Amino acid sequence: MEDFDFCSRNILIILGFSCVISVIALIAVGISHNKSLSHNVKYGIVLDAGSSHTSLYIFSWASEKENDTGIVQQIEECKVSGAGIAAYYRRPNDITTRLTQCMEKARKMIPMSKHQETPVYMGASAGMRLLRMASDRMAGKVMAAVIRNLNNYPFNFQGATIITGQEEGAYGWITINYLLGHFFFEGINHEKNFGVLNLGSDSTQITFVPKNHTMESPENSLQFRLYGKDYYVYTHSFLCYGKDQALWQKLAKDIQMLSDGVLRDPCFHPGYEEVVTVKALYETPCTRRFKKILPFNSFQIQGAGNYEQCQQRILELFNTSYCPYSQCAFNGVFLPPFQGSFGAFSVFYFVMDFFNLTSEKVSQEEAIRRIGNFCSQPWNEVKTSFPKVDEKELSEYCFSGIYILSLFTYGYHFTNKTWENIHFMGKIRGTNAGWTLGYMLNMTNMIPAEQPFTAPLSHSTYVFLMFFFSLLLAIEIIAALFILNKPAHLWEEMV
Repeated sequence: MEDFDFCSRNILIILGFSCVISVIALIAVGISHNKSLSHNVKYGIVLDAGSSHTSLYIFSWASEKENDTGIVQQIEECKVSGAGIAAYYRRPNDITTRLTQCMEKARKMIPMSKHQETPVYMGASAGMRLLRMASDRMAGKVMAAVIRNLNNYPFNFQGATIITGQEEGAYGWITINYLLGHFFFEGINHEKNFGVLNLGSDSTQITFVPKNHTMESPENSLQFRLYGKDYYVYTHSFLCYGKDQALWQKLAKDIQMLSDGVLRDPCFHPGYEEVVTVKALYETPCTRRFKKILPFNSFQIQGAGNYEQCQQRILELFNTSYCPYSQCAFNGVFLPPFQGSFGAFSVFYFVMDFFNLTSEKVSQEEAIRRIGNFCSQPWNEVKTSFPKVDEKELSEYCFSGIYILSLFTYGYHFTNKTWENIHFMGKIRGTNAGWTLGYMLNMTNMIPAEQPFTAPLSHSTYVFLMFFFSLLLAIEIIAALFILNKPAHLWEEMV
């Protein structure tokens, strides 16, 4: 009996100690993994003042994980009614009315206790860059109206700026690779990193990590230090080569030889007609190089719907005859050799999604065939097939589709093989693919220059450890109960 008491007592002590260790382990694993579930959530607001419209994005993150990766989430997107802010240069105070709905939505969504600490940023892109080119005074009035309005809200307004084309490309690159988890500890694997392709209404950007850090064109080079890794990024923004400005350029070029004011345009559907004033065409700085005195004040577009002829007219916008470097994109702009995959977002995604061409299995030949077939359809049939799409937007899908394929092939020189490396992205893990998240991360210093000391547990590791220690604890408790309830004579038989 004494042997039984001694043996069982020692086993129970060991089991008790093991239970304590298992409980401590479960608590430690739970705390280390679930810091992001803390109620100490922080928020940030970014307004993307684009060329055609303004969007407000609300981001949130757990303050305990500010310097980890993959923890910032987009929780709301609000599209501001009306055109982009550059369109209000004659009546800048009208911007106040437009911003109210989305800013009030942000006020209601973010807890009142967090208002004063929530940063608000506005970044204006190519539309405002063009307005500043046309009139620095008018651009200043628009930005002043925006600043006055945003200062009226209870948030921590950090300023409104007109970002450069390089910054737009760089912030988009940070966004895509951050959301894909490529910055996490080991830094970007240069064979797997994503370059970015962005197309807006007024400009387009290309940004990627080239194989060679030595850049022939220093103005196209940016250097970052993120998570203890140095990144040498090539980036260039082609102002006036966004979807809308490229169309205005093409029209301004095409009407130069007209005498009767009728333009037979292969980039619009057969049967499509539209009257355009020459004054409106020449208002943008992007058409200045084609400006001339014409014998008419307006002209009529008559659609012809022909892919090959439309592409030929588009290619006249790309000057590939001059290159002062080893290789160029177009207009004498340096472009190093590609490597890795590319994420194409914004208008690239929206247009290709309209044509159902965002699947990675669609070849370049299939894209050409599908867009060509669409362009050749009579305008009346197209309107009937897409009754819910705005007619102005619908009428330009033919041009936009051909322009995108032409830009990829003849502007950026993607081949049939490298076309397969282009991935059209609308959202990544619920967050819009674009420059806004990268902008906020940069402005708030949310991505540290140096690598964090320890990594958070992955979900699979967390599940395994929780299951393992829970199972171990259950076995220990069952064993202890078994020992306590086992009759003494059975222990004597075993001994």
